[in-house]
Amino acid sequence: MLLTVDIGNTHISLGGYEENRLVFVAQLLSHPMLTSDQYAVELQQIMMLYHTEPAAVDGAIISSVVPELCALFQRALKKITGVTPLLVGPGVKTGLNILIDDPAQLGSDLVAGAVAAAAAYPLPCVVFDLGTATSVSVIDKKGHFLGGMICAGVGIMLEALTTHTALLPHVSLEPPKNLIGRNSGECMQSGLIYGSAAMLDGIAERLERQLHEPPTLVATGGLANLIAPHCTHSFQISEHLLLEGLRLIYEKNRKPQKSV
Repeated sequence: MLLTVDIGNTHISLGGYEENRLVFVAQLLSHPMLTSDQYAVELQQIMMLYHTEPAAVDGAIISSVVPELCALFQRALKKITGVTPLLVGPGVKTGLNILIDDPAQLGSDLVAGAVAAAAAYPLPCVVFDLGTATSVSVIDKKGHFLGGMICAGVGIMLEALTTHTALLPHVSLEPPKNLIGRNSGECMQSGLIYGSAAMLDGIAERLERQLHEPPTLVATGGLANLIAPHCTHSFQISEHLLLEGLRLIYEKNRKPQKSV
């Protein structure tokens, strides 16, 4: 079994692959205060929950946007499975031609998402990753990674509204019954959900003009299912895009061997 691990600012997503088939997906909270032993215990419990023996794991790969958690989780995986994970970063084969100013600065999560999108969808393609931040990755029709955008995520917008205003309440992230809100809570929900959807539509329109053809639009991340259905453009929603990208990257590189 291959374990794919995407360490984000809020959650750690785990995917277990048997050959090319995703057999389980699990999530942990990203918590820099935990030790590698504590993460090892959580990882072992996850594997028990999905009836997976640690000895069945013969490979692992990690992408991370939280450097301090990467080393912790790497040690945890080693303790439980005996496998040294492959870390997505400079020197790892991805098959992606990255045309930004400094390719080494490109987040490993964006790399994984772009690799999966380029393999699965018609090009050009734009990937919207809706998590703590909303990131946009642009891949041209030749498969080149051109760059992208980084915007505040929906959760950050909500936190900013409730933290920096005296009277606005904390609301749940769900679409209101009506576009035009009739109270403060509904107005905030409408602004967050439909405002974010309008942002995605606006970015898509501008990118289509710059690329001179309509790109395939892909939405992923924890909030993709909340926002993308309210867009006027048609989005392909791929819940596990990053995990699939990690699997593809792993296949392009030598598999780490278990320690004896």
